[in-house]
Amino acid sequence: MNRFLLDTNILLWYFWGSERIESIKELIGSEIATVFFSPASLWELAIKVKNGKLNINIKELYAFAQKYEFIELPLTCDCFKAYIDLPNIHKDPFDHILLAQALTFPMRLITSDYLLADYSSLVMVI
Repeated sequence: MNRFLLDTNILLWYFWGSERIESIKELIGSEIATVFFSPASLWELAIKVKNGKLNINIKELYAFAQKYEFIELPLTCDCFKAYIDLPNIHKDPFDHILLAQALTFPMRLITSDYLLADYSSLVMVI
């Protein structure tokens, strides 16, 4: 499967050029990979910025995602249906949204959160 949804932290680490994503940097940048990001990630980051927990320009991050031709993944009612069917293994609602999107539009969710791996084999933990 060559379709990948980036978890919020992975999107940030890619934006910042973090060494934490060295293991997947080539994969994300390859021509055979189709990389997606969720508007839920931008919402999550915007909330953290407004609460003073993060200092980042969300508009720059969005422009970065567009520059690298990451595709915005829609949030649909089918995503909502997948969301409400998820067991309550993990408490973060934004991670649940991303997982629901990955399940709805079958693709790998790239994350660093090991708890998400308990949901589906579509979760790729780095």
